[in-house]
Amino acid sequence: MTVAPLHLWDRLAEAKSRLASVQSKYRVLFEDPSDLSAPAAVLVPDPNWMAAALAGGVLPPIETYLRDRDVPDGEPKEHPYAEPIGPMTEEQAIEYLIQKDISPAVWRDYKGNRVILKIVPVELIPSDRSFRNAWKINQEADMEIAA
Repeated sequence: MTVAPLHLWDRLAEAKSRLASVQSKYRVLFEDPSDLSAPAAVLVPDPNWMAAALAGGVLPPIETYLRDRDVPDGEPKEHPYAEPIGPMTEEQAIEYLIQKDISPAVWRDYKGNRVILKIVPVELIPSDRSFRNAWKINQEADMEIAA
């Protein structure tokens, strides 16, 4: 008799109680291709989620999230009870997070000639948020954000 894995929330709560949080050294900058007048968004990995990703045995396969995008709201989803995957590197965890939390229109389907997604070191995100609503991803290689 096989026992089904715990619900994802239970696994995350258990991991939070036993693992030290890990602050990622990366941030993900992205723009919505359907509204290029909108400012660039910054995806910041939760430190407890990052600890769980690095430790392994908590998160479901990314494919389950991708399949669940097509499941109507209110219908049962696959990912909460999927068998957990093993540990990831920080880079793999960032790629997983991009696929999980950002629309495929940004990371998979975009065919334009602008860069609309960049993984950058945290130091390249301005600490001064005065002009946050004007941020765009700089198309030059040496700078990440232009205000």
